[in-house]
Amino acid sequence: MAKISKKIAESRVIILVLAFLLLIPSVLGFIKTKINYDILSYLPDDLETVRAEEILKRDFDCGSLSMLIVEGMEDKDVAKIKEKVEKIQGVQKVLWINDVLDSPIPKDILPSNIQDVFYAKDSTMMVIMLEEGSANIITQNAVEDIRKVAGEQSFLSGMAGIVKDTKDLSDKETPFYVLIAVVLSLIVLALTMDSVVIPVIFLGSIGIAVIYNMGSNIIFGEISYITKALSAILQLGVTMDYSIFLLHRYDEEREVQKDKVIAMANAIANTMISVAGSSLTTIAGFLALCTMDLALGKDIGLVMAKGVLLGVICTVTVLPALILTFDRVIHKYRHKTLLPTFEKTSEFVVKHHKAFVLIGILVFIPAFIGKVNAKVYYNLDESLPKDLPSIVGTNKLKNDYGMTSTNMILIKDSLDNYKVKAMADELEQVDGVSSVIALEKILGPRVPESFIPKDLLEKIRSGGYELFVVNSEYKAATDEVKEQLVKINDIVKKYDSDGLVSGEAPLTNDLIKISDIDFKNVSIASIVAIFIIIALVFMSLSLPIILVIAIELAIFINLGIPFYTGSVIPFIASIVIGTIQLGATVDYAILLTSRFKEELEMSSNKMDAMRIAVQSSSRSIITSALTFFGATAGVGIISKLEMVSSLCTLMARGAIISMFVILFVLPGILLISEKVIIKTSKGFIKNVEEAA
Repeated sequence: MAKISKKIAESRVIILVLAFLLLIPSVLGFIKTKINYDILSYLPDDLETVRAEEILKRDFDCGSLSMLIVEGMEDKDVAKIKEKVEKIQGVQKVLWINDVLDSPIPKDILPSNIQDVFYAKDSTMMVIMLEEGSANIITQNAVEDIRKVAGEQSFLSGMAGIVKDTKDLSDKETPFYVLIAVVLSLIVLALTMDSVVIPVIFLGSIGIAVIYNMGSNIIFGEISYITKALSAILQLGVTMDYSIFLLHRYDEEREVQKDKVIAMANAIANTMISVAGSSLTTIAGFLALCTMDLALGKDIGLVMAKGVLLGVICTVTVLPALILTFDRVIHKYRHKTLLPTFEKTSEFVVKHHKAFVLIGILVFIPAFIGKVNAKVYYNLDESLPKDLPSIVGTNKLKNDYGMTSTNMILIKDSLDNYKVKAMADELEQVDGVSSVIALEKILGPRVPESFIPKDLLEKIRSGGYELFVVNSEYKAATDEVKEQLVKINDIVKKYDSDGLVSGEAPLTNDLIKISDIDFKNVSIASIVAIFIIIALVFMSLSLPIILVIAIELAIFINLGIPFYTGSVIPFIASIVIGTIQLGATVDYAILLTSRFKEELEMSSNKMDAMRIAVQSSSRSIITSALTFFGATAGVGIISKLEMVSSLCTLMARGAIISMFVILFVLPGILLISEKVIIKTSKGFIKNVEEAA
């Protein structure tokens, strides 16, 4: 380790040259990495709903479905729009009234069931089948072209439009996320560090690691827009600790070593050891997300675990090179920090440590109740501003046509027409079903198939399946739609045991079921992994329990607050925030505990040892927590994407809560449990006297 550290310290020029050269392929990799904006596409392939989506794509060339509402136009003009939309690349088919009847026929003489499907107030609706999935670039371009062709009197709804608007808003905001995270982090570091230059150097080193991480995502082919939006600021927040550790150690070595290269070599060697355990807990936390059945967890987990690893590598290579290069400037422009010495704070914490533990126990109860009962949402449209075109279109579809969600049903095309008609009739009677679009329903069972236009048949029958659509008044992810889907599935299976039901509501329903399981799996995996790592780092059975309990208290408080404020958070937050907060802020607990252990080896009085541990650790913990807070809070405030905003707000708040728990509650737990810790740990001094 010493030889490697010395070689790194001596090779700062070569390291910096290589570091900047590697930015070129990283930038190219970042540009070529595809971004997925459709969360539902991360569902497991073995679900019936997902299989139905594959059949729709394979046999009907229907990757996704959209509804186009046209207001204030005569049918002949609507027909022209339909004709133009059908010619757009990515549009497979458009279903409207003129596919069934000649458009010159006055709509007033049409049967009421047809009028209800295609007409409402002063508007008409057509169903657009798109060749590719909602997130495919061809579909995204098609949505843009449809909006241009249809004009201002038209409103497009459906997942394709929602994904398009999510993409546009995310692409527009993401650069500002990084900008505000950097600015706020600079402010925090400038106030908490004693050098004007060092914040820039820290962010320069971390920035290089972030670019490496974003560029190397090309190995995955694509990442989610949530990962893209959060990974940079999250990597900045969770890896800042390592930079602080290295600088503090370097300053200590400089006090006893005149040669700055040797001082840095010693600092690197010691930082590698201290950062190893710290980074492993963070990496384990992120890798725990890979246990999710929802592939989004694996997406975030792998990208962030890789980001932390690259952050550590840059901390012990690029950052030392930068510090040595700008050593003179760093020490020339020093200033006083706003952070106090924490002498009085540490005395107060130690003196009242039992009271703080009691407060922690009392807070745990309402925190747990809040966490368990906090409400979450699963609908993508909930995370978007209400004035976006797709949301306006969705609301019009709901208000004018009673269509809040659309279900796609696939049955065998060999099923007798009268049975299909009977199925459609039963489906129409289900509470909340606003309309059923089926060939047999519209034309009736007595119309010979030879009378039906060939192009219409091709739109609804293919690959041995017949397709029809069931529109619902209920919103996806609600209790009403959950009960409705049970009834719809029962009816479909009654007539065709192999029948399949898909669409936004069924897919979201599966998402809810999977998320409940994922939450438990991720929580258990992250706690077990971090427990094992802490146990190995401290060679202790009791310390992992104590440290994890302390962070879990902070997590419960964080996730319990929305219940008491009446807030609703995105489902993904309830799954990943606990793991991220545990992995990212357990470092604070490890730092404090490590210092307490060191002081116990030099002092027989545990109270004095804890006082020194709190005083000496406070600055690093507060600087790290405030930097994490700064990197995420600003994004939480400015983002119009509710999912991103909620995640960042929770992370920012979690960092501060963890900071307070570690500095005020954990010391008391360690002092009270000191005898147990000594008996169950290897390396803790065994002759500690009880403090008076």
